[in-house]
Amino acid sequence: MDIGEVASRSGLPASTLRYYEERGLIQSTGRHGLRRLFDKNVLERLALIALGRNAGFSLGEIAAMFSADGRPQIDRDQLFAKADELDKNIKQLVAMRDGLRHAANCPAPSHLECPKFQRLLKVAMKKPIKRRTKLTLKTE
Repeated sequence: MDIGEVASRSGLPASTLRYYEERGLIQSTGRHGLRRLFDKNVLERLALIALGRNAGFSLGEIAAMFSADGRPQIDRDQLFAKADELDKNIKQLVAMRDGLRHAANCPAPSHLECPKFQRLLKVAMKKPIKRRTKLTLKTE
């Protein structure tokens, strides 16, 4: 498949595919003129990369999950650690959601007079929730 077909089938721009190749996450098998060619298995590899990115792994962490021959070699302890991190983030997000719903329904004249909203503000100041941008080129 040429890079245009891989881009179309994977939903990733060609620039991301070139970047992934530069980072060693995928490999082209050659060229047809100026266009890179890829084996059909690249789509499966791109799906694994997407899964890793969606789970919050960096590209460096994902690259380390592939052995020298390109086969996935994923450390199960690393998966458990990421799952624990996701659980923590979910708890924070649920608390934030519940606090916002309470604030929306709170009968206090001002949100700043609501004790639950005040607690929400204190939590937000202590440890803001990390935002993950939708950039596919985020490396760490």
